[in-house]
Amino acid sequence: MNFGKALEALKAGKKVARKGWNGKEQYIELATNISYVNSQGNVINVNHEQMGNKAIAFIGTSGIQLGWLASQADMLSEDWKIVD
Repeated sequence: MNFGKALEALKAGKKVARKGWNGKEQYIELATNISYVNSQGNVINVNHEQMGNKAIAFIGTSGIQLGWLASQADMLSEDWKIVD
């Protein structure tokens, strides 16, 4: 499937990945309810005016990367798939 369909699947709560990714069990999913602890120890709930409280999370072999950005190769590829 293409990147547009992969984004639709993310918004529907699915995990998606590219067949071409080398690492086992690497995928992206939509993260919601994002918050962080600031330098004063307060929990800040992120709620951006235009994009709300969501980001794409990349789950890989080294952990989770929040705010993953697709490369041009990712956006133009046709090898996206839904994963369990």
